[in-house]
Amino acid sequence: MTRLRVANVITKFTAGAGLVALQGALGLDPDEYEVTFIAGADSVDGESGAAGALDVVRHGAEAVKHAPEHDMIGDAFEAGMPVIQVPALVTEISRKADPAALRLLTTILAEGRYDVVHTHSPKAGLLGRVAAARAGTPRIVHTWHGFPFHQFMPWWRRQIYIRAERYASRHTDAFLAVGKQIAIEAMRLGLTNAERVRVIDSVAEPAEYASGNAARARARSELGLPPGARVVGTVGRIAFAKGPDTFVKALAQLPADVHGVWVGDGPDRESAMAMARKAAVQDRLVWTGYRRDVASLLPAFDVFALSSNYEGVPCVLGEAMLAGLPVVATTVNGVPDVVVPGQTGLLTPPARPDLFAEALRFMLGHPQEARRMAEAGRLSIGDRFSGARLARTLDETYHGRSQRPAPAKPRTLPPVPEEAGQTAVRTG
Repeated sequence: MTRLRVANVITKFTAGAGLVALQGALGLDPDEYEVTFIAGADSVDGESGAAGALDVVRHGAEAVKHAPEHDMIGDAFEAGMPVIQVPALVTEISRKADPAALRLLTTILAEGRYDVVHTHSPKAGLLGRVAAARAGTPRIVHTWHGFPFHQFMPWWRRQIYIRAERYASRHTDAFLAVGKQIAIEAMRLGLTNAERVRVIDSVAEPAEYASGNAARARARSELGLPPGARVVGTVGRIAFAKGPDTFVKALAQLPADVHGVWVGDGPDRESAMAMARKAAVQDRLVWTGYRRDVASLLPAFDVFALSSNYEGVPCVLGEAMLAGLPVVATTVNGVPDVVVPGQTGLLTPPARPDLFAEALRFMLGHPQEARRMAEAGRLSIGDRFSGARLARTLDETYHGRSQRPAPAKPRTLPPVPEEAGQTAVRTG
């Protein structure tokens, strides 16, 4: 039997979008699918777009060797999947790197003769879909893990991103949206219709999450938390999207016996730590840096706090709920699809540390209510975040019949009536 050849194209193959992409691929039947991952890099080999670096393409072990820190391309390679690295495919807009990445992706996809190209993340989503269309790929799929535009962005910049997404959508047969609200927003903006989009969830497997006093004691000991401390914690990149300022400012409004934990790293780490010092909470806030053993640390928390400014449905939200933690989160994008206020957690508007602190204070001060919501949250997740469920949706989408819009026909102007033509050229 001929296997369906699928190429996943992603800018940064890291946790979040990368985890969803990888877990979905791992869930597909290897007898029916051959899945390749094509990933970008943090920079063009640190050569600021030097001509030689822009032409680099790495395969297999060489791609793994040069992968950025925390990249998951090695996980895909170890699982037996072909992997390709295109260093010119970078997150930031680049006049030199972007055309090179488009050219290289077009060549790779044309030579690979893939049946399906599945793109993830904004830059890979735009360049990857255009490249796939140029390469003649029969079916093109894109996942919205979240949008690159948001309400905190200047209007003009937001419009640029929306127009770019509309352009790319013309080259897309099917969309997957991580969360119902993402799909609704996409349809509202004219990026798709209902026939071309399906809603998926992030990935979190119930078997991974320990609970109980022993797991709690081990996690707290490893994090260096004092005995008897009440702990609010989160997991994610330390970047504007995740709202570290809201987390720090909210912690500063809580009693002195409440400690915070941030599991993760990111570009705003130094500024977030400086903010913690300014708010005088540096002694009760643990920054763990990047960790792969997130599941083993979650039992240390009393409350999981998601302070994001914009978000899809983060994997860690399902992870926290499966670990039996009460959740306080912000009302952004796909989060309300999972957290129902008063039932499976509490929600506050983004960028409101005062309200975020109030919700955390309620959870910490009402343990019985917190336990009730945590249990309801755990039960509500069920298997909806499972890799197997995602793989079934991928299988149906890859074999689906939805199609990209037909190219617009060139407009043909009607002939100009003779009288009108004579009038048009009359000079006096």
